[in-house]
Amino acid sequence: MMKNTAKRIYLILILILLYAPIITLVVLSFNNSKTRAKWGGFTGKWYISLFQNPDIMNALYTTLIIALLSALIATLIGTVASLGIQAMKPKMRTFMMGVTNIPMLNADIVTGISLMLLFVAFRFTLGFSTVLLAHITFNIPYVILSVMPKLKQTKKSTYEAALDLGASPIYAFFKVVLPDIMPGIISGFLLAFTMSLDDFVITHFTKGPGVDTLSTKIYSEVRKGIKPEMYALSTLLFVTVLVLLILVNVSPKKDAETAAARKHVRRRSRAGRILIKRVIPVAICLVFVGGGIYYASKGQMLTKEKLIVYNWGEYISDGSDDSLDTIAAFEDWYKATYGVPVKVNYDTYASNEDMYAKLKSGAVSYDVVIPSDYMIARMEAEDMLLPLNYDNIPNYQYISEDFRGLYYDPDDTYTVPYTYGIVGVIYNANVVDEADTGGWDLMWNPKYAGNILQFNNARDALGTAMYRAGIDVNTTDHADWQQALQALVDQRPLVKSYVMDEIYNMMESGEAAVAAYYAGDYFTMCDAQADSVDLQFYYPENTNYFIDAMCIPTSCRDQELAECFINFMLSREAAVANAEYIYYASPNRLVYDDPEYIDDMGEDTMAILYPDIGSFRDAYNRSAYRNLDQDTLTYVNSLWETLKIN
Repeated sequence: MMKNTAKRIYLILILILLYAPIITLVVLSFNNSKTRAKWGGFTGKWYISLFQNPDIMNALYTTLIIALLSALIATLIGTVASLGIQAMKPKMRTFMMGVTNIPMLNADIVTGISLMLLFVAFRFTLGFSTVLLAHITFNIPYVILSVMPKLKQTKKSTYEAALDLGASPIYAFFKVVLPDIMPGIISGFLLAFTMSLDDFVITHFTKGPGVDTLSTKIYSEVRKGIKPEMYALSTLLFVTVLVLLILVNVSPKKDAETAAARKHVRRRSRAGRILIKRVIPVAICLVFVGGGIYYASKGQMLTKEKLIVYNWGEYISDGSDDSLDTIAAFEDWYKATYGVPVKVNYDTYASNEDMYAKLKSGAVSYDVVIPSDYMIARMEAEDMLLPLNYDNIPNYQYISEDFRGLYYDPDDTYTVPYTYGIVGVIYNANVVDEADTGGWDLMWNPKYAGNILQFNNARDALGTAMYRAGIDVNTTDHADWQQALQALVDQRPLVKSYVMDEIYNMMESGEAAVAAYYAGDYFTMCDAQADSVDLQFYYPENTNYFIDAMCIPTSCRDQELAECFINFMLSREAAVANAEYIYYASPNRLVYDDPEYIDDMGEDTMAILYPDIGSFRDAYNRSAYRNLDQDTLTYVNSLWETLKIN
């Protein structure tokens, strides 16, 4: 009795672990609120919005067509390869199977980087074709692994008997061998399709601008939390797979061995044959034709002028939530002004380091990039940026003098400021005593142990400790960095989690009560906070100031067009729309002096975004991060690894 009870409890626990996340996702897809932190009532609007979102639908279609094409091609190649391997002598067969298994054991990131470097070496332009080739490459071993066992089970004598009866080798193969190995081929196809559908890392390194699968699309949008449309999409995919599994696994009952039952089975078998021989091929053809039309239409864009922009995720007004679609507005403006159609391929990254690595590899020729100040300094030092022709950027006149001639571009040669921000402390006023706020000490207050979030990167985390201790955040003295590390070691028992993008949901839901983060993102959290949460914000006396700026890399193919885009981004319409959408402060006078913008933001929001700190230039020069020399950077990273490991 106890044994059976234990089994049931174990089974229930396993089912909860497996399906609780899926059930949560399904429930959230019907939540009227945009955040999981609170229930806003039942709704189906996210499903409607899903099919009205062209970016998501394009990502879905790209995902499906790449998965299908790569699975079909990999299945064909893998099956032929399996036949060749099976015909080899035992020692060579063992060797080839070992070689085949290596890609499956290899880390995805190694495979992704290797393929990217290969494509760059052969001067392939990263895009749809490179992603497809990459998926075919890593799918082939899975097909071979599925087909080989069936080949081993196949009786060679049956094939030879068919030859003896006068059948040609090809005819004998299709009539004798192929039916025997077909289950392995189908399994290989399904496995390849699933692996392609699920891949992120390899796709991330081999894709180009304008090409996104669902995984890369979600990754680019998690900066401010996953959109509810993704919950709806994931739910639909889960339900589809579930229905298919049910249909495949339903079998006739054992006691149905009557004539009627047999007739029913025959009917089902006939239906299965029709499905396999007619429906599936037609569906595949439709996908091919549809994909061909779709990508041919995209290929027609080559006749237009084309601009490739590389920016942070969720860092431009994109038309969602009734905002201005800045990219579309630029395309319309350019055509109306110059009479020439232009297509902007907009790509996103999650960190300055990701952007730098992509540019440095030469894999893609970007025209406009928007990195942060310290990375700009590094790119300038490595001759990765082109000097700007300000004759093509007349709207530069609206950039405040406080944002000119700063350390990362002292002569204003390469950059135009896009936005800026200041790091502050966010806290839940329903948990934190007001008397404990005002400085960095709140992040080290034992009263809030288990409720504190810390940055999950070396520079920002160590920076909080250095600002607290009054240490220069750009020091090269190892003793200073060691002191900052010790402060983080002392803080570690109090920290609930080290986070970046995860901070949104954790602060919005009340899972944590104290965190350091960027001022603009505080307002995003406020919009989505649960009813039980009251998020507040303040700036410590010493803190980080940062600027993100538009610049043109040396890979740019049309500098004048790129400068035209930068100029448009400085126009009142675009600049105000971007500032309102991303909630970061703007260095553009057309924005912060605009009465409508001030009214929309509200007095409290303006006070935080544009605090009265005297000279921004002085505060920035005093507290902003500089690009560290390689020795110091290596040492800082080693300290961070020590903290995280121990």
